[in-house]
Amino acid sequence: MKERRKTRRIRVGGVPVGGGAPVSVQSMTNTDTRDVRATVAQIRSLAREGCEIARVAVPDARAAAAFGKIRAGSPIPVIADVHFDHRLAIACADAGADCLRINPGNVGGEKNTIEVLRAARSNRIPVRIGVNAGSVEKDLLAKYGGPTPKALLASAARYLTICEKARFTALKFSLKASDVVTTIEAYRLFSRRYDFPLHIGVTEAGTIFSGTIKSSVGIGVLLAEGIGDTLRVSLTGPPEEEVRVGWQILKSLGLRHRGPEFISCPTCGRMSIDIVKIATEVERRLSQLPVPLKVAVMGCAVNGPGEAREADVGVAGGKGEGLIFVKGKIVKKVKESGIAAEVVRIAEALAAEKRRGE
Repeated sequence: MKERRKTRRIRVGGVPVGGGAPVSVQSMTNTDTRDVRATVAQIRSLAREGCEIARVAVPDARAAAAFGKIRAGSPIPVIADVHFDHRLAIACADAGADCLRINPGNVGGEKNTIEVLRAARSNRIPVRIGVNAGSVEKDLLAKYGGPTPKALLASAARYLTICEKARFTALKFSLKASDVVTTIEAYRLFSRRYDFPLHIGVTEAGTIFSGTIKSSVGIGVLLAEGIGDTLRVSLTGPPEEEVRVGWQILKSLGLRHRGPEFISCPTCGRMSIDIVKIATEVERRLSQLPVPLKVAVMGCAVNGPGEAREADVGVAGGKGEGLIFVKGKIVKKVKESGIAAEVVRIAEALAAEKRRGE
């Protein structure tokens, strides 16, 4: 994996972005922003899953009026996501937003952009320039033959010029498309030319199944190339799932560690226990454990003992039973019906021990 690209650093509330800071995990609420109670409740739910920055849509004046109360009730920084009406972005900046997200394709040109930047500067907050393939300016679509990577880069460069005129540098950029290859190439082009921090993701990626795959490939490739300072996995589903997938991507590349790393074997004819049921239950019951642990649930004697031995806690299945390993040593033999509960019990005990030692 390549060394991480050197970028400038900004701060979104208390979360550093860029400049070598850990890649942060974001999500976006899907509640009606005008409903303060529901939106704050969802942000709190996201935070429990490990979300570090939340974003909320601000479609109208009522939502903008609610924003200040939402920010006051949020345990994590909140970004105001504004389209079409730059006045809403200004209102949210004044109401305590930790960052603004505007789309260069629909914010209304240079004059409106500069007004948003002035509001951000007076409130000492950064701005994300969010280029999206679905709203690239018409002249750039005509010039480049569609929302190509070069068109996305040109859109970002156009609005960076406006920011430079306004002498505003507290910026991060995104260049997203629903097409994975287009997204990857757009970010590559930008990162070769500029050193601003990047918010990475594949936009409108799809359902939990297809969207997780597309996002994992797109985000994973970029991170492996050292590109990306903060991420959002875009899924048609509960935003908590976006956070879980985001953390799994970071953990799989060794970039961040939060909660258990689960290992389980693929199913085959050698299994003598219901590995699918056991692994699913163990993962579900430990899913919100914040302490990093390696947990292995293996179904037979081929790779089972080796993988279980390398984990903090693991099980190697046999005929209707399993050998439980802790830190490389066999500690007991358990009947199939009790395997999941025993693995969970030991994992929770190890996590408590780790917390005491910190």
